[in-house]
Amino acid sequence: MEQSCTRLVQPPPYHRGEGSMAKKMTAREIFVDGLRNAHAMEKQALSIMQPQLNRLEHYPEVSALLDRHIRETEEQIRRLDKVLDSVGASASGFKDAALSFSGSLAAVGHTMARDEILKNTFANHAFENFEIAVYLSLITGADLCGAGNSAILLQQSLDEERRMAAALHDSIDAVTRRYAELAASDQRADI
Repeated sequence: MEQSCTRLVQPPPYHRGEGSMAKKMTAREIFVDGLRNAHAMEKQALSIMQPQLNRLEHYPEVSALLDRHIRETEEQIRRLDKVLDSVGASASGFKDAALSFSGSLAAVGHTMARDEILKNTFANHAFENFEIAVYLSLITGADLCGAGNSAILLQQSLDEERRMAAALHDSIDAVTRRYAELAASDQRADI
């Protein structure tokens, strides 16, 4: 276990003052909270992508992207478990369940849209960029608490998220064109 994750981090000045409930947190506490949140975020990602993949009919490129990224996400969860273990912590079952549930609701919400594929494409692109920001923050957190070995695993996940975000970005034009083509025909265009 990496023991150097104990430096105190002062709350920002705007949190101080009379009546403030802010407390000092160690870099380790911040890092572990971030890791648990990231673990739950990746569980949420799975609960969003799997239903989309199961419904896709007319977008094989998107299907291939989702299929590949589901496997990457499963590996990212394993990496996060390793990092959590290295700092003597574990994932939060509550956070994992709550975000998985909210991800399932988001996936179901788009199924009712006439342009489901477009909404999913936009939401997936946004979610990937959110994940990029999370991993950037975690790498900083690993540095702050001296958990440098963890940064290597986190960087692998960051690189995967960047590739997926770029692939989704690059697919927007083709997905939109395919949707418009199918919508103008007698075929179902949303999936």
